[in-house]
Amino acid sequence: MQRAHLEHIIRAAAKAADERDIVIVGSQAILGQFPDAPESMLVSQDADVFPRDHPDRADEIDGALGDGSQFHATFGYYAHGVGPETAKAPAGWEARLVPVCNQNTGGATGWCLEAHDLILAKGVAGRDRDWDFIDNALEHELVDPARLLSLVDDLPVSKARAGQIRRSLEARMGPTRAR
Repeated sequence: MQRAHLEHIIRAAAKAADERDIVIVGSQAILGQFPDAPESMLVSQDADVFPRDHPDRADEIDGALGDGSQFHATFGYYAHGVGPETAKAPAGWEARLVPVCNQNTGGATGWCLEAHDLILAKGVAGRDRDWDFIDNALEHELVDPARLLSLVDDLPVSKARAGQIRRSLEARMGPTRAR
């Protein structure tokens, strides 16, 4: 997915949900802060989204723009309607959202997870593809390792799980990046 595709999804999702503010919480949220993110981080065909003020309208987005929809068949990418609980991001993530609003979004605003919040939410999900995404973000220096580690304790997980995530991040960062 490219930034222009995400902007199209924002515009179409806003129309489908009759809502002007769309939150993007999946991996493609990286395009909010980094419009030219590395190709290795843009392999997903979908953007996980929900209407900011009416998350219950995510079903309308999923129906109109979701996997297997005419939108998907036409453009080769799609929106996955999710809920706010989908991203297990650090406390306060809502205040750090990165806005995407321009002519391509049709005046709607896409609110993308900030990169550190996104990376930590990926750590909570913990699938192999999530750790690959994290490795890419670290390799391309899209996030500050010290900032990541400072937010781990704000994750909505148990202390034991936060400790596992911290150790996994530190191992990926190496001794020089973890400072």
